[in-house]
Amino acid sequence: MKKNLLALGLLQAIAATTLAATPTQSHAQDAVATTNTAVTTEMERMVVNGQIVYRNRTDDIAPVLSYDLEFFQRFEPRTVGDMLKRVPSVAFLSDVLEYDGARLRGLDASYTQILINGKKVPGGGEDRSFYVDRIPAEVVERIEIVRSPSANRSGDAVAGAINIVLRDAYEFDGGYVRLGASRFDDGEVKPAAAVVASGDLGGGRLLGGISRQGRYNPKQKLSLRYDAPGGEFQDREEQSDTRDGDDTSANLSWVREFDGAKLALSGLYVRTDRTETEHSLEFNDPVSSARENLLSINDQVEDIRQDNFALKAELDVDMAGGRTRIDGSFSRYDDDTVSTEQETGFDDDDTPPSWDGFEGVRTLTALRDDEVAFTLAHQRDVGAAKLDFGVDYTGKDRDLALRVSEVEAEEEGELLPPYEDFDLTASTIEERRIDPYLMLTGQSGNLEWETGLRYETTRSDIRVDGEQWDNDYSALLPSAHLRWNVTDADRLSLSLARTVRRPDFNYLAPVFLEGEYGDNDFIGNPLLEQENAWGVDLGFEHRLGRQGVVGVNVFYRDVKDLIELVNHGEPSATALEDFEDEVEDFLEDNPDATPDTPGYPVLEADSFVYSAANVGDGKVYGVELDLSTPLTAFGMPDTGVFLNYSWLDSKVDDGLGERRFNNQARYVLNVGFIQDLESINSSFGISYRRQGGAESRVIGEEVETTYGADLEAFVEKRFGESWSVRLTGNNLLDAKKQETFHKFNTRLDQIERSYDEFELESEQSGRVYQLVVRYAF
Repeated sequence: MKKNLLALGLLQAIAATTLAATPTQSHAQDAVATTNTAVTTEMERMVVNGQIVYRNRTDDIAPVLSYDLEFFQRFEPRTVGDMLKRVPSVAFLSDVLEYDGARLRGLDASYTQILINGKKVPGGGEDRSFYVDRIPAEVVERIEIVRSPSANRSGDAVAGAINIVLRDAYEFDGGYVRLGASRFDDGEVKPAAAVVASGDLGGGRLLGGISRQGRYNPKQKLSLRYDAPGGEFQDREEQSDTRDGDDTSANLSWVREFDGAKLALSGLYVRTDRTETEHSLEFNDPVSSARENLLSINDQVEDIRQDNFALKAELDVDMAGGRTRIDGSFSRYDDDTVSTEQETGFDDDDTPPSWDGFEGVRTLTALRDDEVAFTLAHQRDVGAAKLDFGVDYTGKDRDLALRVSEVEAEEEGELLPPYEDFDLTASTIEERRIDPYLMLTGQSGNLEWETGLRYETTRSDIRVDGEQWDNDYSALLPSAHLRWNVTDADRLSLSLARTVRRPDFNYLAPVFLEGEYGDNDFIGNPLLEQENAWGVDLGFEHRLGRQGVVGVNVFYRDVKDLIELVNHGEPSATALEDFEDEVEDFLEDNPDATPDTPGYPVLEADSFVYSAANVGDGKVYGVELDLSTPLTAFGMPDTGVFLNYSWLDSKVDDGLGERRFNNQARYVLNVGFIQDLESINSSFGISYRRQGGAESRVIGEEVETTYGADLEAFVEKRFGESWSVRLTGNNLLDAKKQETFHKFNTRLDQIERSYDEFELESEQSGRVYQLVVRYAF
């Protein structure tokens, strides 16, 4: 109740201080933005006609980069992940040819807020991340990169936000059919098809689309393990990892305008059916694959079914001297996965190694994550300024059930017994948020400004296996944005905002995980609070001619209450087992001994139970450069180039010393060009991407990750105004992902560099070719 009264008082107090606002006037939309907005009504016909599209120059006072689908379309992206890999500062820590958890400014995906049509959506990640490769590119109108939030957006966006704007019936006219097929490195061919159409219905505009595309990724992995860097060889593992499935999506949008009102209804549904199959062979020789060197055979199969859907209704109406917006949305994420792993082990003490066991583990995962959201907002002129205030409500319910069954064969040649006895771990996390906000915008000459205040309150309820914990927390989030239109072509922007990052679900749920970090165990902390950060963005942008844009941005984030692992103070299960074995051995030699007997073992644990706590601080900073322009100044108006480069860095002290934020790439580079050949109705282009190395350090493990360069190319031929044929090639350099693992049993071992294992792993997937035929009508 006190928090709600504080929120109400905050709104009243700030409203009272805004009545003397400075004058403002309507600012005309930039010529480039006008051009790019106009072409959206031409749907895919612009692609057929071979028109190059560049980054939009938006009118937002807050720093926002906007890219229409047509910016990416020539390279035929399959998913939003394929689109995002081309924009500034977005990195991935995925397998080769996988682009799932977008890492804006290189930070963990949980620091990046993913929105669909401006609304948060649930995802399957334990770190609250949403896998952007679940959304097909066909349903997208544009991608917005929001570098610094405004008060009318949710504040959990330390790194920034990515807004995926779906096709809108009001702005899309016509339709198209897309048919294609992809050929993968092992010869597998996967089809793809999509239909999108719009028209008048019920006094409004209706848009509908459906798509289905095959997803496939055959990967080969090699791991070499040693007892330490430069030390004795331990074993070699060869693994094939194939991901085979289909994504099916459907989207609808209906928009109708009334006198002084606009009603918009939209829906999106995406189903993923996928099977992941891994086959591994482990040998005790660095090169030989003979039977006498075989240590184990491991097979793992995951059958995955995931369903995402989102429904939204929005009403904008003129009332009370301004414009009122009422919207509601419901989103659901369902994940049903059956994972079965079976391993046959061989005893290396015999030559050749003899059978040493056959065991299996089956894990059933059932996850449902629902979010309900409502917004009531009002915008009006106050004096000569514009006032925007409202309240957002969000309700999240996340239910997770894990069932695990372990079986083993008694004799060589026997089949595994049925998976019947399952151990169940069930958890439920409920969160309720009420977030009022107030925002004021205005203009004075060439200076435009926006300032706002948001107050976010969260009430959480966590239940695990019948036990319950409650936790409440809140944050006051001010923001301010300033833009100086130096000339018609040049503008400077400055942003200041406070943001938060909510705790990972696996850190909140107090589930005991044995051996989670080397010999150390882990248990979640349901009383964790959110991290918070003050951030600054300073940018300059210059318009090049009518279509080109070049920009540079410097950013800084000061993160407080960083969530880090802390020693819970209790010995780990491994330490207790070792102590029990030591006591048993002592009693065998001293049958009548008691704890008072001289020499009786004393528990001196070297591994412990760890938990999570808000104990750290960190800093994140970098420079972002982007360029998108035709080469008209060089007499080549039919040549378009794009370049973006982001230098990224950070500092954290985790108790073992200073490090960067875990898995933050050191840089992200994208460069490419598109060349139109109008005389023969053809085009071709190349895109090159490189991502810097990343490092991670937790208790018991340190990982270094590097990626090879990614080269893509396309060539297309257009026939009239309606037909086009494109051939694209992905991963043409056959890039590798390489990881180096430093593994330790205890924290002391990690400090003293006493290794448990040192591993070198490489992964490769191969080239992919895609042929697409598109007909616009």
